[in-house]
Amino acid sequence: MSEMKVVNKNSKAYQAWLSYKKLSDSYLKEYKELLSNISVYGKTNLNASIKEEIERAMPELLASDFDLNFNQQFQNNILIAAEKELKEIAADNESIALLLREINFSELNNEGYLIKYFKEEDLLLLTAKSDQGLLYGTFALLREIQQENNLEQLDLLSNPKNNLRMLNHWDNLDGSIERGYAGKSIFYTDNHLVNDLNRIKDYARLLASIGINALSINNVNVSYEETRLIDDKIDMVITIADILRDYGITTYLSANYASPMQLSSIDTADPLDEKVRLWWKEKAAEIYEQIPDFGGFVVKADSEGRPGPFTYGRSHADGANMLAEALEPYGGLLIWRCFVYNCQQDWRDKETDRARAAYDNFKDLDGEFKENVLLQIKNGPMDFQVREPVTPLFGAMPKTNQVLELQVTQEYTGQQKDLCYLIPQWKKVTDFDTYAEGENTPVKRIVDGSLYDQTNTGFAAVVNVGNDQNWTGHHLAQSNLYGYGRLAWDPDLSAVEITEEWIKITFGLDQEVMESLLRMLLYSLTIYEDYTSPLGIGWMVNPGHHYGVNVNGYEYSRWGTYHRADHEGIGVDRSVATGTGYAGQYFEENAEKYETIENCPNELLLFFHHVPYTHELDSGKTVIQHIYDSHFRGVAAVKELQGHWEKIKEKVDPEIYQNVETRLKMQLDNAVEWRDQVNTYFHRISGIDDQYDRKIY
Repeated sequence: MSEMKVVNKNSKAYQAWLSYKKLSDSYLKEYKELLSNISVYGKTNLNASIKEEIERAMPELLASDFDLNFNQQFQNNILIAAEKELKEIAADNESIALLLREINFSELNNEGYLIKYFKEEDLLLLTAKSDQGLLYGTFALLREIQQENNLEQLDLLSNPKNNLRMLNHWDNLDGSIERGYAGKSIFYTDNHLVNDLNRIKDYARLLASIGINALSINNVNVSYEETRLIDDKIDMVITIADILRDYGITTYLSANYASPMQLSSIDTADPLDEKVRLWWKEKAAEIYEQIPDFGGFVVKADSEGRPGPFTYGRSHADGANMLAEALEPYGGLLIWRCFVYNCQQDWRDKETDRARAAYDNFKDLDGEFKENVLLQIKNGPMDFQVREPVTPLFGAMPKTNQVLELQVTQEYTGQQKDLCYLIPQWKKVTDFDTYAEGENTPVKRIVDGSLYDQTNTGFAAVVNVGNDQNWTGHHLAQSNLYGYGRLAWDPDLSAVEITEEWIKITFGLDQEVMESLLRMLLYSLTIYEDYTSPLGIGWMVNPGHHYGVNVNGYEYSRWGTYHRADHEGIGVDRSVATGTGYAGQYFEENAEKYETIENCPNELLLFFHHVPYTHELDSGKTVIQHIYDSHFRGVAAVKELQGHWEKIKEKVDPEIYQNVETRLKMQLDNAVEWRDQVNTYFHRISGIDDQYDRKIY
């Protein structure tokens, strides 16, 4: 049996950004009376979750006793009620009836909310079309209070830009997590559900507070035990779904494409075989009978050894549509991952290019997928590297629903040992102009459905959560989870806005803490890139677990992950003229930019081109000198991170301080090893000295 991890749920680390610290005396002086008089209306489980959160938060924020008016006669300063209940109150309350005329509910979608202060009535109103919107609005109001914002100036109408705001768990039923760096699964242990269901509820609270509305709860690499979640282990799914539902989160499962072969006597998974189609229809009916609001399936097929339609000479549209048809009567969605490539490549083959694979496999299928099929597309063409271009598949399939897949778990970005804040990277992805319909057609307009008038679109991400006390291993990695949710709700938020917000509600309002953490977080991605793989080439990690430096770790492998370094130069030629042709998959404006060495942005130069070590970059440095300089600079910057953290030691919770301090030491060791191995390798292979004559081995 796995050992039960003992967790202190009262710790700041566990409570994350919902720790609800006492408000300042000056703020309380101004708003205590307002905040002490709150009415909540509604009789659903979502309303009960709202009530519970306010009753948890307010005594901590006010540092005093607190009584909530729940479904009693209205006579308070803060009113929280959805449209239906608000109209019922207005029938008996003339002042509320007058306010109601000022509210245009048509401006709200089903998950949006309005928070508005009415001065004459001295009333702060939170309303929404639905209880789910009301729940999101409650967390938004608490966020405003935590930041000590001026409540009397509130006039905040917020609708989520993306309909699907999903997290993917790669949890296995034995409790392990593929690419997990924060302990074991919070759902499973020893092929059973964990005993601590309250932790799942606390997780649902965290997710609802950032607007997450969908969760797939098992690994996309579905083994036999996990396959049974749609069969004799479905009780586990029912229990989890019951908890998540109370926080507006829909439950999905990763499905094994070969399930009929594993769970029945059927000897094929051919999507055009009537026995297979009928099996899935019957299975969907069974699931929806027990979980009527089940979300649907996430599927990884024909990828890295997973079964799929290619086995039977069928297309991905054939495979996806067969499953989508089974889900369709119940409103279920089929989310089909586009991470499909040849993982048996010969390293000697310079024509096959893994980067081309998603586009080559899916582009020509545009318009062939059913309406409830969503293609989940990784942000880049490779695999969540610290630097790679945005995939050309976004915008290339205007008749197909597309979902942006990000990776919150730090598989290639430090594994929650190294600090690497990913929001700046994701902002570059969402803002990237595809030119799909000419200038100003960024990725965010494709995946929010606005460009092609689609509704089954949005964001998905592999989550970074485990059963460590602080959920994410490295305490500051909580910022990536928080930032993902906020960005999925509104991709127009800036990285600085999201970061400042997270710091305030997690660490408080101290200015020195704010300055140190802002600097640490916003520069951490650049620092990590500096001491790892240069100029977009990627990889250079230890095979398998992917942590730490190994320059040639994937150079002669079957995975299509090459840097092609020799004694003269480095990089992969992906031009149309002389290389794999990948650059030509983009719309013209981007294709022209990436096609030539002269036009290609320096930060992606080695991804698109093989260049001599003596090639001069825009900075005036040669490629080899850039490699030396960036790696020395990266190590120095990690030492600066340590200094910024040490500076605020007395202002940070001791447990959190110790956690981050320990990991910054690990990061320094890792950075030094990267610096020394990369610089030594390229010094030896190129024979070119560092112009500053620094220590290279």
